[in-house]
Order: sequence, then C-alpha cells, then structure tokens
Amino acid sequence: MTAFLGNILGALLKFVYDMVSAIGEEPGYISFYAIAIIITTILFKLILLPVSLSQARSTRKMSEIQPLIQQIQAKYKNDPQTMQIKLQEVYKKHNYNPASGCLILLVQLPIIFAFFAVFREPAKYAFTEPGFYEAMNKTFFWIKNLDQPDPLLFGFPLLAAVTTYFQTLTMPSAANADPKTAQTQKSMNTFMPIMIFFVTRGFAAGLALYWVVGNIFTIIQQLISRRSLLKVKEEK
Repeated sequence: MTAFLGNILGALLKFVYDMVSAIGEEPGYISFYAIAIIITTILFKLILLPVSLSQARSTRKMSEIQPLIQQIQAKYKNDPQTMQIKLQEVYKKHNYNPASGCLILLVQLPIIFAFFAVFREPAKYAFTEPGFYEAMNKTFFWIKNLDQPDPLLFGFPLLAAVTTYFQTLTMPSAANADPKTAQTQKSMNTFMPIMIFFVTRGFAAGLALYWVVGNIFTIIQQLISRRSLLKVKEEK
C-alpha cells in the first residue's frame, strides 16, 4: 500500500517540480526542488482537508456529549450491559459514531506514511530517472543540500519542534474530558515536540521542510476552523 500510494504522490511531486522548473531561472537561495516540496505539501494538505475537517467535527461532537457519557458511566458502573445500551442511545440521539475517529485516522495514516516515504526517498518515488535526482540543485537558504540533515542544530529541528508544539495547542480537544485523559493529552503535547526535535536532527532537511510546512498549514487551518466555530456559537 505504501509503495502504491508513494508512486502516486511521488508523481505529484515530480509534476509540481516540472511546472516550477519551467517558470524561468532558478533562484540562487532557494532551489526549484525546495519550492516543489512546499507547494506539494500544501496540495497534500488540501487533499486531506475534508478528512481533517471531518475529524475535527467528530472531536467537537464528542466534547458536546462527554458530560452525558460520564453521567451514564457513573450511574451504571456496576451494570455494564445497561451502560452500553444507554451509551448507544446517546450516540444515536446525537448522531455520533464512536468509531468515526479511528476510521478517519485509518484513512489518513496510509497516505501520510506514503508521503513521508516520498520525501525520505525522492529518487525512488518521484525522480526515478537515473542520475536526475543526484544532479538536482537542492539548496534552501542556509542549507546547501536538502538531501542531508540541517547543519544548524537550531534550524529545522527547532522549527519542527516549535510548529509541532503550536499545532498541538490548536488541535480540537474534548473540553469535558476526564482529568486523567486531560493530563495524558497535556503530557503528549509536551513530549511530542521534544521527540520531533531530536528525530529531525537526523532527517533529510527536505523531509523536515515538509514537516514544518505541513504543521504551519495545519495551524492556520485549525485557527480558522476554531474561529468559525466560535462565530457559529455566538450567532446561536
């Protein structure tokens, strides 16, 4: 599955690169390859936008019915069978599928893994002509070769960590989640950026660029989505 999707997404990257490189003379400070990565990442995020919005709606719905779920769980804690019946009634009444979050994630993951593979091995999935990728200009401002890790310790590794942190802050969450779930989420929000910082130190800078651009797109998307939701609530 990863190889199949990787070939499709690799073809998208190659198509964008061909379009960009046909525009004119390549800038000295940013290569056509870097520009292609940025544009392709945005296109990828736009492709997944309907899925992301569906996931956000599912999370908001779960937040709305969480108090009812907690009441049922407390009231029927010694009667699991009745608890499940009552929970199903709540789900049906509010048109909520508890498995929707997992299903959406299952749709996203293969595509995300495939895209990750494309930027990890661009010569395999996108630029398959022998010697083509090796001969490409891969500069990006201070980076001479996006195929190598960022030479600056606080370059892309720090940008990846910071944007990951802000992305976790803007992610839709269950506002009425129990304290244990909230604490777990808080720990993940702290741990993830730190992990990303150390992991991206060994990434090819092109892959790190994809990660940072993707994070920035998601942050903007979630801020717009949150603002729209607040506007709807105010109108109600």
